[in-house]
Amino acid sequence: MTEATLSAAIRDSASLDALHAFVERHPRLFVLTGAGISTDSGIPGYRDENGEWKRSPPITLQEFLGSEQSRRRYWARSLIGWPTVGLAQPNGAHRALARLEAAQRVQALVTQNVDGLHQRAGSRDVIELHGSIGHVHCLACGAQYTRESIQPMLEARNPELAGANAEPAADGDAHFDFDGANAFDVPTCAVCGGMLKPSVVFFGENVPRERVAAASGALDAADAVLVVGSSLMVYSGYRFCVWAQKLGKPVAAINLGRTRADPMLALKVEAPCAATLDALVDRVTGAG
Repeated sequence: MTEATLSAAIRDSASLDALHAFVERHPRLFVLTGAGISTDSGIPGYRDENGEWKRSPPITLQEFLGSEQSRRRYWARSLIGWPTVGLAQPNGAHRALARLEAAQRVQALVTQNVDGLHQRAGSRDVIELHGSIGHVHCLACGAQYTRESIQPMLEARNPELAGANAEPAADGDAHFDFDGANAFDVPTCAVCGGMLKPSVVFFGENVPRERVAAASGALDAADAVLVVGSSLMVYSGYRFCVWAQKLGKPVAAINLGRTRADPMLALKVEAPCAATLDALVDRVTGAG
């Protein structure tokens, strides 16, 4: 089925009718997005349709800080995987949410993604729960770098891996057999020589309190939650559904496959994010 045919099918579906009615009843949406919204941009997700890991879990903060071997492994895989994220472009789902925001139907856009594609699509008020893979900082002195500026350093120091062919994985990682025991020259801070870390929340690391507070305040002001492309298996995102339920605010989801919040959903649409959102926004704005 082509994208156009799929979009037409969604436009005529009862699911789209129900989703449109949900949005009309709840004009101030708290939108929560996950990895599924970026797969059409070529960035793989972490989990399958059952919410299970597609591969071994990502590196934890404890591993990154406590083991030089783990850091070498992380940066070696990042050297190969970064171009997938760095060159990725927003897809129809990102653009549709930007249109929904422009129509003043989005109270807040909270994303679990670190790819920056919502902002590049035109969304202005984005809360990045897990930070941005496009930035790197020094843990010793706080110096800031773009991830793009780190790539040439990685390639120059490790020419034997530059251009290596490997299947991309989620968020700038790669399916590459490198256990960190081999030699790999990891760049250090140009200011103080300290350890560099991507400006993202690793597994085992807490989301900064100010981000949670900002998202919580936005949820208080919203009418309902719309989850897009997330299995919600990680508590940092799932908690907003729990909080919404306690506040008596309904939760709807657009997601292919199981979500952790399935028992509490008022509505679930199991269809591709981009075609569904595009058709929805056409109806909301009268463009369809």
